[in-house]
Amino acid sequence: MTLRTLGTNTTTSLSAFSYTAQPDQQNAGLLRAGIKNDLSIGGKVGSIWPDAFVQGGLLYIPNRGTLQLYRGDVIAFDPTTGFPIVVSSLAITAPSSNWHLV
Repeated sequence: MTLRTLGTNTTTSLSAFSYTAQPDQQNAGLLRAGIKNDLSIGGKVGSIWPDAFVQGGLLYIPNRGTLQLYRGDVIAFDPTTGFPIVVSSLAITAPSSNWHLV
C-alpha cells in the first residue's frame, strides 16, 4: 500500500492516507519521513520530525502539540514545508465536500 493523494476540487497535490486503528506501517513510515519541523529550533528548519505519527491515534505536530485522530480522518503533509494537514472524516465524506482522496 502507498500513500494516496489528497486535494480539493481544483487541486490534487498532497501525499496522504486515511487513518485506521491499525495503520499500515509502510504508510506510517512514509508519513513520519514527510513531516518536518517548520520552525527554527537550534537551526534545524526542515529537519524530519520522526515522532510525528505514532500508533494509538495521536499525531504529534512539530512545535504545536498533539492531535487525536479518529478512524477515517485523513493525514497529509505539505510537500514544501513538511507541515502536517488533517482533514476530518466528516469533511472528506460529506456529500457537498470539496475534498477528495484518491
